[in-house]
Amino acid sequence: MIRLALESKSNRALKVLCLGAHCDDIPIGCGGTLLHLVRTVKDLEVCWVVFSSNDLRMKEELDAAEAFLKEVTVKQVIIKAWRDGFLPQHAAEVKECFEELKPLFTPDLILTHYRDDRHQDHRLISELTWNTYRNHFILEYEIPKYDGDLGSPSVFIPLDEAECEDKIDRIASSYASQREKHWFSGEIFKGLARLRGMEAGGGSKYAEAFYSRKLILT
Repeated sequence: MIRLALESKSNRALKVLCLGAHCDDIPIGCGGTLLHLVRTVKDLEVCWVVFSSNDLRMKEELDAAEAFLKEVTVKQVIIKAWRDGFLPQHAAEVKECFEELKPLFTPDLILTHYRDDRHQDHRLISELTWNTYRNHFILEYEIPKYDGDLGSPSVFIPLDEAECEDKIDRIASSYASQREKHWFSGEIFKGLARLRGMEAGGGSKYAEAFYSRKLILT
């Protein structure tokens, strides 16, 4: 298995843009990767953007962002309040939000939704990510759900067991409003990470997986 390293540039921080349609998408989809980067990258800047929320969920998302990024010195958390499930009906406004964000933060890595996700909000954010950022390194994360749309990702970020457990603990402690939902389960999150770790075959039991459409090797 070929390994590529994510690391800080020699003279500046590694800048990571995290995009989520809903509160909890970023921690579920790439929370382990963020914790791994916080631990392994010496100079890291993160911009965390969520597009759908309400008063309760916004408070939970702020708590989650603080939990996952507490060791990151330079960070921005932006939470919008469009209605869950209706983002495509506000596509022009969401696109304007992307355009406003573009000059504010120039990322080295973008973590966003998978383009073939069956949730319409997720697909829109993935589409607008690629529409807005035309020359960036973009990885698309996966969200386990009732729709059963998990595919065959090709990029893996290995996690040790402590990172995997830490991700699950921070998710569980941040999103009290979601605990009764059948898909919101530490067993599900850990089971998917164990499956992806097996597929990665990289010596770690756990991994988060991503889809990459374009990658230039030099």
